[in-house]
This record gives sequence, C-alpha cells and structure tokens, in this order.
Amino acid sequence: MLYTNCHTYYSLRYGTLKPEELVQLAVAHGIQKFALTDINNTSACLDVIRLSAEHNIQPVVGVDFRNGAQQQFIMLAKNNQGFEDINSYLSTFLHDETLSIPSRAKYIPDSFVIYPYEVGKEYLLRENEFLGIKAAELNKLKFSTWKDKLGKLVVLQTVSFQNKKGFNTHRLLRAIDNNTLLSKLPVEEQAKETDCFITPEHLKEEFSEFPQLLKNTESLLEACAVSFDFSEKTPKNQRAFTESEAEDMKLLKDLVKKGIPYRYGNTPDRSILKRVAKEIEIIKQKGFVSYFLINWRILEYARSKGYFYVGRGSGANSIVAYILRITDVDPVELDLYFERFINLYRKNPPDFDIDFSWADRDDITEFIFKTFKNTALLTVYNTFKFRASVRELGKVFGLPKAEIDMLTTGKFDVQQLDKLSLLVVKYSTYIEGFPNYLGIHAGGILISEKPIHQYCATFLPPKGFSTTQIDMVVAEDIGLYKFDILSQRGLGKIKDTVELVKQNHPEAPAIDIHDMKRFKQDERIKYLLRNAKAIGCFYVESPAMRMLLKKLQVDNYLGLVAASSVIRPGVAKSGMMREYILRYRYPERRQDGHPVLLDIMPETYGVMVYQEDVIKVAHYFGGLTLGEADMLRRGMSGKFRSRDEFQKVKQQFFDNCLANDKPYELTAEIWRQIESFAGYAFAKGHSASYAVESYQSLFLKAYYPLEYMVATINNGGGFYSTELYVHEARMHGGTIEAPCINTSEFQTIIKGTSIYLGFGFLHALEKTTIAKILYARNKDGAFIDLDDFIDRVSVSVDQLSILIKINAFRFTGTPKREMLWEARLKTTKVTVQEEVITLFKPKSMAYEYPDLKSTELENAFDQIELLGFPLCNPFLLVEKPRQSMLKASELPKYIDTVVTIEGYLVTTKNTRTSKGKNMQFGTFVDYDGSFIDTVHFPPVAAQYPFRGRGVYSITGKVIEEFDCMTIEVISMYRKATIEDPRYADASVKMKA
Repeated sequence: MLYTNCHTYYSLRYGTLKPEELVQLAVAHGIQKFALTDINNTSACLDVIRLSAEHNIQPVVGVDFRNGAQQQFIMLAKNNQGFEDINSYLSTFLHDETLSIPSRAKYIPDSFVIYPYEVGKEYLLRENEFLGIKAAELNKLKFSTWKDKLGKLVVLQTVSFQNKKGFNTHRLLRAIDNNTLLSKLPVEEQAKETDCFITPEHLKEEFSEFPQLLKNTESLLEACAVSFDFSEKTPKNQRAFTESEAEDMKLLKDLVKKGIPYRYGNTPDRSILKRVAKEIEIIKQKGFVSYFLINWRILEYARSKGYFYVGRGSGANSIVAYILRITDVDPVELDLYFERFINLYRKNPPDFDIDFSWADRDDITEFIFKTFKNTALLTVYNTFKFRASVRELGKVFGLPKAEIDMLTTGKFDVQQLDKLSLLVVKYSTYIEGFPNYLGIHAGGILISEKPIHQYCATFLPPKGFSTTQIDMVVAEDIGLYKFDILSQRGLGKIKDTVELVKQNHPEAPAIDIHDMKRFKQDERIKYLLRNAKAIGCFYVESPAMRMLLKKLQVDNYLGLVAASSVIRPGVAKSGMMREYILRYRYPERRQDGHPVLLDIMPETYGVMVYQEDVIKVAHYFGGLTLGEADMLRRGMSGKFRSRDEFQKVKQQFFDNCLANDKPYELTAEIWRQIESFAGYAFAKGHSASYAVESYQSLFLKAYYPLEYMVATINNGGGFYSTELYVHEARMHGGTIEAPCINTSEFQTIIKGTSIYLGFGFLHALEKTTIAKILYARNKDGAFIDLDDFIDRVSVSVDQLSILIKINAFRFTGTPKREMLWEARLKTTKVTVQEEVITLFKPKSMAYEYPDLKSTELENAFDQIELLGFPLCNPFLLVEKPRQSMLKASELPKYIDTVVTIEGYLVTTKNTRTSKGKNMQFGTFVDYDGSFIDTVHFPPVAAQYPFRGRGVYSITGKVIEEFDCMTIEVISMYRKATIEDPRYADASVKMKA
C-alpha cells in the first residue's frame, strides 16, 4: 500500500494505462490498496472501484491537481463525502478556464492532501496535509529540516506508465498535447522516466532508510475508503417528482385518468383499463414513477411552448406513456410487446428518446437544468482513431504532409517505410482507443437524487451546461439512467411547413399534424409510399429506403413500421430482409417459416424484424425466462458489460432447445439470425414512432410539396444536398429564384409558387451584410436601384459583388457586368462601420459603358460558385450534347439488357463485400429529373470510380428485382463540362 499517485489514460494525453491494466498490475503484485489520482479528472474512479471489487482490492480515489504538467498537490478522499467535495472543488476550475489551480489546496475535512516536496517544503502543514517524497529526493531529505518531522512525510511514487514503452508513448502524447515536434518537447512538459510502475519490493528497498515513510503511507491509504453499489438494484435517479413517492403515485394515477379520454374517448374498452392498471402496478413496483413524471413534465413544458416532439424508444410500448402524451404510438393498436418495455426482471428504467427540433432543444435543456436540482449532461469519451493517431504522430515526428496522408490510408508496404514512418505506424496502434478529450453525449442528461459530484467531477463545455466526466455505461453501472433529449431536423421541417402553409395559403383549413387516423387512410400518402416518392420525408427518403418501399409496395402504417426496422443493417446482414420481402409479396412463401416462429411472429410471417422478436424467440423458442431474454437483447446491443453472463444465457438457449428436441441445425440458424441483427434492430415502438413522423412528413409533402421543400431547405435538408431539394421543388411546379435584394430573407421563402433562395445560402456573404440589407429594407422600403442600395447599405465592394453576381439586382434590368463596374467605381474595398447621415443626398456620377451583357451560362457558373449548384438543368452544362436519350422511366423495357444512360450524380454509398472488397451504390437523376439507381461491384468500382459532381455516361445491365430497377454498371465516365464562359475567349451559347 505505497502507491499514492496512479494515473490511467484518463489523465488525458499523459497517462498510458487502461483502468483494467492498472487493476491487473495490482492483482499481479498482491497490492491491496493504491490511490487512483488522474490529472484533473475522475472519469476512471467508478470503473476502477467496480473492477477492483472483483479482486478484493480497495482502491483509494482522488485527484492529481495540476496546471498543465505542473503538479500542485494530490487530494485523496477519506470517504464518499470527501470524494464528493474533491469533485466539487475540481469542478470549480473546470467550469472557469480563467482560474488556475493554486499551489496551496483548499481545506476539505474528509480528504488528505499530498504536496510534492519542491512545492510544499516551505508550508506549515495542516492536520490532513502531507509532504510527498520521491525516491530521488531522499538524499535532499537527509539534509533538510523535514528529517526531524517524518510523521508528515509519505512516499510519492507516481505511476503514469508501466515501462519504457509506456514512457515513450507518454512523451508522444505530451508532444501531441503541446502541438510540437517530439524533439522540441520541453522537459517540464513531460514526466520523468522513473514515474513508472515499480514493484512493492523495489519501493520498500528504496525507502529502507526511512521505514516511517512506508508506515505513514500505508496508514494514510488505510484511512481511506470509498464505496459504491454496482448492483443496479436501486436506481439513483431523482426518487420523487413531487415531495414524496406516495404523492408521485397519486399524481400519476390522476394524470392517467385525465388523459384516457384524449386517447381513447370517454368510454374506453375494458382491456384498455386493464392494461393501464397492470402497467401502473409494475411501474410502481420497479420504482419508475418519478421517471415517467419527469418526462411528462418536460413534454408538458414543450407543448406549452408549441414545440414539436417525438417520443420513441422502448417506452413507446407503454400505454401509460401514450396516455401521458410522452409518445404518440398506441401500443394497443400495434400490439406492442409490453415486456420489451418493462418487466419485473428489468433493472433499468424504460428508454424514452425524446426528439425535438434542433432549434428548440437548447431551451428544453435549459428548462431541465432550471427545474431539477441535480442535473448534468453526460460525456462521451472521444478516442484516438487510427487515422487521427497516424496524423497526430506524423506531425510529432515531423513527417511531410504527403507522407502522413499516405500512411492514414493504410495502403502501404511496411517493408518500404523508413524508420520514422514505422514508428508512427507502431505507436499509432498503441494509442488507438485512448481517450483524447471529453465530449458531450448526443442527448443524454442525468437527473440524480443526490449531487452529481458524488459520482464524478463536471466540466463546462461551450454550450454552458454542466457535463459529467463519466459516460453512459459507467453511470448505468451505479444505477444512474439517462434521459435522452435529442434533436433532429425533421421536426423543424414539420413545424416550419405548418407555418409556411398558414402564410402562403391563408384560406386553407388549419392543419392538425397529429391527426394520424386521417393520415393512415389518406390516398395521396398511400400513393407516395407505394411509389417511393418521399424525397425530403423523415426516414423514408434514402435510396435504400426508397428501393425497399418499391419492393414491398407498402401503402399502410403497419407495413411502414416494419419497413423502418427491416432496413436496419442487421436484418439485411442476416438475409432476413430479402426473406421478409418474399413472404410479404408472395403469401405462399410464408409456409416456409418454422411453425413455432410463425406462431410467435405472425405479423412479420415468422421473420425477426423488431428487437421484441429477440425476446419472443428467446422466450418461446429458446425457453429462456423473460429476464434472461432481456439480458440476451441487452448483451447484443453493445452496452452490456458482463460478457460472461451473456455467454451463460447463450449456452442456456442451446441447452433448452436440445432438451426440447429441436434440431441443432435449426437452433444454430435461429441463433445466427438473432446474433446477426439484434444489436441493430429497432424496438417495434421505436419504428412505430419513426413511422408517425414519416406520415406527418408525407402528409405535408402530399398536399403542400413546395412549402415542405422550402422548410426542408431551411432546416439543413436531410439525407441529400440542398441541390436535390431545390430540384424536387422544381419537379413539383416551383419556380426557383436566385436571392433578390427586394424579396429574399436570410432563409428561403415562398410566395405563391415562386421560391426565393435565402441570402444565407450565398457562400462568403457575411451575416452582418445580410442584417444590414434586411434592416434598411424594413426601415425605408424596397431598393430602387444600385445607387439607392449603396446610399442606404454600407458594405464593401467584395460583398456587393457577390449580390451582383448572383443577379440579386435583376429587377433593375441593368446587365451584371455593368453593375460590377459601377460597384467598383462607387464603393471601396473596406466596409464603413458607421452609417454617415447627410442632409442632402449626393448626386451619383453617371458613367457610360460598352455592351456588357452576360449570358445564362455565365449566370449558371456564378450560381455554382456562390450557391454550390446551378439553377438551370445541369445537363445543359455538358460539353457534348446527350448521346443517350434513354430515360429512367423507360428502363422496364430493357430488363436484362445492356444499356447506356446519362445521369446527374446525386449521392453515392460505399460499402464492403463479405471478402472486404470495396463496392459502391450510386443515385443519379436523368434529364427529366427521375431517379436512376446503380450498383458498382468491386472490379467496376476500382476501374471506374466516381469523380465528383457532374453528368455521367453509365453503361450497364438493367436488373429488375421486385419491380425495382437498378443498373449493374459495366463502365462509367463523367462527361466533360463546358469551359467556364466567364473566362473563355469566345462566347458559348446555351444548348436547348
């Protein structure tokens, strides 16, 4: 018990030991106690305590307080209160970057402080303070006054790495942290080589002349004990929403009673009331009442603010959640499997993922922090990936950029690498997976019964919300379960579309976006689904989903719910996506399913589609208890910690099947299906929640396609680039207008069927410029001409040139080139910051110009430069006219025939075959704007790569599968674009 200053790799860019490696070192050398004191960090504390308990080791936890690499002092927690206080103390510095850690520690009663000898040798030490002596400082001690005060001295053996290799890795991490060459790394920014693991025997030998120091150190560590319950039996979330659990229960029952009529009318079926009563009883037994009420309160606030949201996750299986309006999915209608949501074996609360518009989430987060006392965001450990490791180490070793780029691809012959490159590759594998910095979880928030600092320190990211130093998995280990407050742009699109419809169609009836009963029967929505005309619509617009919808010919809600889960990678990987399509399309194929599986999953024809199916199959086919089946599901989700338990459940599955005379081959095949997709498949309630939002999107697309496309563009699009959504608006009859000085706003707007792109979409146009334009226009009305604009808006000539090039002054009828000359003559390079007020408007100078007309082609190239895409048909910019007049709509006439077709590239997808070779999928539009889908097998992908945006000539075989057309590419090349006419000698005319 001599180790008072041990680091893991959570001493970020400093330590090199994984938490489990540190524990294993203790086990290997019979060390019963050691102090884990990471630098300004307590991320590893709970994990090390949990891991140590398995080996009867009792770690002491604390913090090594440093400014950069300079050690100020070490604080050790005597008990849990001390650990909380140390976390709070550390957090004061992590919340305010202007504060540096002092050389003298604050007095914290339930803690011990150890000062390095050189820092604390002049201090008059308090009762809980000690001076740490390194082995190298023993000679100094002999000649110091401290030799007569040995009672206040302890051994200070820092452990930052295990050995020489660890020391080298440490130096590289320090160079990365200091952004410097390894050769220029200052000595004071790195540890000494002796800060490694030294065996207890060696340490005792080094301090043999001072046995009291050894005794002091052991006594100090012996006086410390911090413990946590890792059984997960008692959730550590806020226990009561009201003043007591009894009041919580009363409130829950009252809310459910009031909410039933909204969902099921005034005379609900007895089966509804029976299920409600059953759920409430289990929610009470499991102690999850406050969890439900907190979610209810958050969403009650959201509704009061008019925020759109979607509640999903396993909680969508709950009728109580549906009645409380946490979700919009009726579990009775969908026959959602209650036990997936919650059962008496389940230790963790149900999972509610609440999606808000990206524009609303920060306000929701702020509300949560103001409303609930012990709240923090969850961190994620952003780790060194291989490519990032190579890049960082390449810079540290001073390799040229070209060589670093080559190494990051991984495509090199090790035999051809020089010594430095070999070192880069070698050490990149050492630091791969090390935590690099702490980030913020996508949506996880903790609302704890006790202060967050009982578990870890917190830091303050730029958004300004306190964030834990432990991640989701560590939090769950002690029973702290997150609330998921997520953001997505789909809800912003829905909200904005409803507003745009009000503005553009004031005569139209109000839209009830929650009228799912109507949407499910709507023929227009059915048409869009059957024909996969869903560009811009949430979750159903991707090429893969578009093709799946065509293959399934889905036109109903339940079919879409299934499709939302079938599309997940695991279902496809298991081969069951194709089997599901076959059984969906051809009823006679359904008899191929095993009778037990058909009986378990009649709705999906005996095919596992949802996460619940894993539980059902494991329970009914494999004979596992519901608790074991849920353990199996969790084990496959990637979050499960105890792989031993998981293996036991797997073995139990096989043993039970054997005992029930099920053939081994069948059992193995069922297990393969479970294993291949369980970690990726959605819960049925999750898919149902997605399908609700998809239907809302589809309704708006069906009836108000232009408004919906404008909202899509303004909310950052979706799966595709802005260009495709502009194209889609044009396909629905919209007239696309470039930004206009007198009409456009920051975002895109719609007037009738005219869509004016927003100023915010112009590359390099500054927000301050846009603000000045809008202010002047709102204050004094529309601009008359360029001179009027220059008089009223103070902008530089460069900013004005952007507006002229995009033809924002087209209402004047003055040619762009002429206006550019005027702009340069009448404005300066520099923006005048203050408006100059004059009594008399000076008369503008008039100039005569030669004929400076610009062409439509020049406009197109200006649009590409400023917007990123042309507003004309991109086929008009090809050097040679179309050689193939074939259209996508004609492909069904050429099944199994090799054709050549021309398409404008929309998007690509890279993937790998089972043999690890690269293959690709492409999505194009033809001249008329219809989709072309292509498959590029490895030889073709290697020989004919995609070469960026443009029109491609594609030759390949037309393949039809389930009425879905694709082209298996044989060859492909990008067609040359015409020379940019703005810089060409001769004018080029637009082709018809």
